[in-house]
Amino acid sequence: MGIISLPYPRNDSHVGLVNRTVVTHFILSGIPNTDGLQTILFIVFSAFYLCTLLGNLLILSAIHGDSRLHTPMYFFLCNLAVLDLGLASIITPRLLANLCGQSRVISLGGCMSQVFFYQFLGCTECLLCTVMAFDRYVAICHPLRYLIIMNWRVCAILAAGTWITSSFHATILTSLTFTLPYCGPNVVDHYFCDVFPVAMLACTDTYVIKTVSSSTNGLVPTTCFLLILMSYVRIVYSILKMNSAEGRRKAASTCASHLTMVMLFFGPCIGFYMQLRLSKVVSTALEIPSDLVAPMLNPVIYTLRNKDMKGALRKMRRGQTTAC
Repeated sequence: MGIISLPYPRNDSHVGLVNRTVVTHFILSGIPNTDGLQTILFIVFSAFYLCTLLGNLLILSAIHGDSRLHTPMYFFLCNLAVLDLGLASIITPRLLANLCGQSRVISLGGCMSQVFFYQFLGCTECLLCTVMAFDRYVAICHPLRYLIIMNWRVCAILAAGTWITSSFHATILTSLTFTLPYCGPNVVDHYFCDVFPVAMLACTDTYVIKTVSSSTNGLVPTTCFLLILMSYVRIVYSILKMNSAEGRRKAASTCASHLTMVMLFFGPCIGFYMQLRLSKVVSTALEIPSDLVAPMLNPVIYTLRNKDMKGALRKMRRGQTTAC
């Protein structure tokens, strides 16, 4: 059942070969305490996933089709939409397969891919939140110099920097996780493969991977959150100095969507990095909103409060109607 025995040489002179078990695949335990609720959860998570796909694809199409939205703010929003599509797609399909009674087995390569892409996309979104906060800071605190500071070269460097930095982060954690020996058991106590649940199955000391993972996964969000907080302190100070009530309202409205996204992303992070102190049920309850609900809500947050996005969607709908 996912474990094979391989002979390998040993240094003892009186022993030629001994058996070593090697894990070839893992079994995902799924969401705890959900017996009898699989059908309901399957329907709910399927709806979340379809809304995530539709919402983020609509945002990408609307921004691509409206030249008025070819600005730094919407460029970063496109990056966010791609991240949300990827994050939902690496977790939800496997979870839905488990809920509908199909095999809970995931191959070693599949588990490795989930660990890498989850860490990669999660770290990228964390860094992107910080970049978007800097963009709002420049737009409100230095409006006359905004297009000079946030030119396309700077935007491309900031966006590329988030993706490249996150790829190194994910590569290091994935490599450390899967260079550990796994010789059984092979049941991952989670609904997808991540660093901690997988490393707990290793048949050796996991101090290094746990220390590195806790340090990096704690340091990156903490640093990003502090930078975002500093940006919004300056933004609030600039808004309070504005003489025009209409100017204050527009500035606050511009930041409201991003602040909501930041709360959705960083709120559950506190629970993630306390997960060794929390019960399994509480830890999962904190993680599901960030992994499955937030990618669906981000398109809603950025369209309902944004006149430009709503105008672009209406324009796209009229164009499709005309074409039909």
